[in-house]
Amino acid sequence: MTRAAEVLDAARARGVMIATAESCTGGLIAGALTEVPGSSDAFDRGFVTYSNAAKIQMLGIAQATLDDHGAVSEQIAAQMASGALRHSDAGIAVAVTGIAGPGGSEHKPEGRVCFGIAQPFGTVTQTVEFGPIGRHRVRAATVEHALQLLLDALTA
Repeated sequence: MTRAAEVLDAARARGVMIATAESCTGGLIAGALTEVPGSSDAFDRGFVTYSNAAKIQMLGIAQATLDDHGAVSEQIAAQMASGALRHSDAGIAVAVTGIAGPGGSEHKPEGRVCFGIAQPFGTVTQTVEFGPIGRHRVRAATVEHALQLLLDALTA
């Protein structure tokens, strides 16, 4: 069974739908979940919010938070996840925002990804430094990590 299938089974067992809010992965998490046959009973929707404007318009991210912390921050990941929860019929949402590369800066290096998991009782965040392993590998690692975070949250 794939990790995505495990996540969907865990969501079904909890009786909740899943939403995603993705920036650096461009919809790959939603794609992994919907690749599983029958996923429509556990996956509600995905938001691909690559631009800051999309994050504001679709998820209700605060401009002040973007100004203060930048798009690649745990604060934005938290707002993305809670915004996806608020704008969907889901009971859990995962959000990712990061620097897939190439490029980055001293303060926000290539391979840094911030994750958020929102549920009705709260939101948790974490940052993972995948390093400069290449755009494709950062995005693939981000999908796998996001699915594991969902699975852990659903089976806790």
